[in-house]
Amino acid sequence: MSGNASGAGRLPVLLLTGPTGAGKTDWAIRLAESAPVEIVSVDSALVYRGLDIGTAKPPHEVRARLPHHLIDICDAVESYSAGKFVSDALGCIDGIHARRRVPLLVGGTMLYLRALLDGLAALPEALPELRRELDRRAARAGWPALHAELVRLDPAAAARIAPNDGQRIQRALEVCQATGQPISELQRARSSPLASFEVRYWMLSPPDRAVLHQRLARRLEAMMAGGFLDEVRHLRDRGDLTPEHSSMRSVGYRQLWAHLDGHYDLEEAGRRALAATRQLAKRQLTWMRSESRGTWLGPASELSWNRDICNGLKALGL
Repeated sequence: MSGNASGAGRLPVLLLTGPTGAGKTDWAIRLAESAPVEIVSVDSALVYRGLDIGTAKPPHEVRARLPHHLIDICDAVESYSAGKFVSDALGCIDGIHARRRVPLLVGGTMLYLRALLDGLAALPEALPELRRELDRRAARAGWPALHAELVRLDPAAAARIAPNDGQRIQRALEVCQATGQPISELQRARSSPLASFEVRYWMLSPPDRAVLHQRLARRLEAMMAGGFLDEVRHLRDRGDLTPEHSSMRSVGYRQLWAHLDGHYDLEEAGRRALAATRQLAKRQLTWMRSESRGTWLGPASELSWNRDICNGLKALGL
């Protein structure tokens, strides 16, 4: 994938994604040790301070030695959106380029990746009164009835939304009624925030499923041995967080919080956390397989990938 502008001396944007547990963070750190790159996190959990062990956050000593961005920028009680991420990421890219270095965007939060690669639609803010009216109608007739209405108004959006997915049906109808335009048309009008850059985009393929599952299980065991439960207990004991906060809905955190609330024992919490992590990896891989813009990398490709990037940046005078 490349942008519209790539004149002489124009510095690229590097993007590496992959499913959780594939090793992309380690790849990025090793590249940053040998090339003039700065790492920009594309991870919705790493933005939160205090979520360290359960997010496999790079250690402080590594971040002190190698520049990292968009890590520890929010308190756990705050909300952080894809729109805010795009704005922050573009600011990081501009700053890194101004230092004559190259941004390496690394992570697997699909919502953020879509926002970077495809842009965000210019949709209206939520309209509380309209939402309440849609909720009342759904309470009377059911969401499938409102889905049938959406089929008439915006068949393209309805085809992507399940008949019982109340949240998405409500949003699609809300946008249609507020703007007079189908949400699918507004979404097609998006443009990539990275369109003006030369983007070099790779997708890291994991080992086979059995090996990935073993790796995820070992990682969770190491997190638990490293104090993951105490980390969640500390966050819970703050008193200003609930399981409904975005930070606490992160994989692993919600399951351990539920254990601390007495919903199930620690062994069951571990089983549920591992199952949720495997499901996350599956969703990430499904999205990656639908992507035609990135170049796939196998687990054995790291040395050649690292070498090619270093040589390419040297050719740019870096």
